[in-house]
Amino acid sequence: MIDADVPPLADGAAPPSSRDGLSHRDFSRLAAIIETHAGIRMPPTKRTMVEGRLRRRLRRLDLPDLNAYCRHVLDGDGLESELVDLIDAVTTNKTDFFREIDHFRYLMGTAIPALSRLPHHPGRDRPLKIWSAACSTGAEPYTVAMLLLEQERAGMPIRHEIIATDICTEALAAARLGVYPAEMARMVPEPFASRYLMRSRDPDDPTVRLVPRVRQSVRFGRLNVMEPAYPVPTDMDVIFFRNILIYFDKTTQKKVLEKLCGHLRPGGCLFVGHSETITNMDLPLKQAGSAIFIRS
Repeated sequence: MIDADVPPLADGAAPPSSRDGLSHRDFSRLAAIIETHAGIRMPPTKRTMVEGRLRRRLRRLDLPDLNAYCRHVLDGDGLESELVDLIDAVTTNKTDFFREIDHFRYLMGTAIPALSRLPHHPGRDRPLKIWSAACSTGAEPYTVAMLLLEQERAGMPIRHEIIATDICTEALAAARLGVYPAEMARMVPEPFASRYLMRSRDPDDPTVRLVPRVRQSVRFGRLNVMEPAYPVPTDMDVIFFRNILIYFDKTTQKKVLEKLCGHLRPGGCLFVGHSETITNMDLPLKQAGSAIFIRS
């Protein structure tokens, strides 16, 4: 999920000055680039947030201020090399384990049993394929991995493949590492925490790390949903795409959802965020619950 709050200045970031800001023209040009390449709308109310995020880039690029950054990116030849970092800068990822827990209850209690009754029996005759399509720092796909490992522990193993993608390279690096602030794991049930989370022996280290088996259950890769095609199989059984549609305009929402539907097999399940709506979009989906849809 994209967090619009202004973060504290990172260590080593250039301090702002009274004259160091984005002009209306430069902000509009940057906002257009961000929306074109990532689908993320940047209204004028986000200008202060964007300024704060981009100041983190100044020292790395050895630039004195935001005006020099804009000349480098907008008027010079720096856009191609800076584009990924620009998108990373404005997409701070925020997530938690077991977030919107009703979705995980539906996945295990309703969706997977229904999918197991389809031809070719996903989870038995072939792997159950699950895609976390905006995975942030990995809490969502790792939550799914823990649930499926619990099924195996209970003597009811489900063959599965979990892939997870995101546009943000920094978020993906954190996801692959599998180390999180302990506070972020507060919603992990205690039996899961004791089995799947490792805590440091240092009482001053407030982090947890997922055990290797959980980390090895998820395959991560970078994907921008604005791309014309996705390098993802077209026979996914479950797709999570939660809390990202709200940052797209309606036209972009429909285009992205149409492509996601093209990767979801009939009878497959799509989860979106509880604050998101996809009604009146003429998609091959029927609603099965709150922010839960089945591919027709």
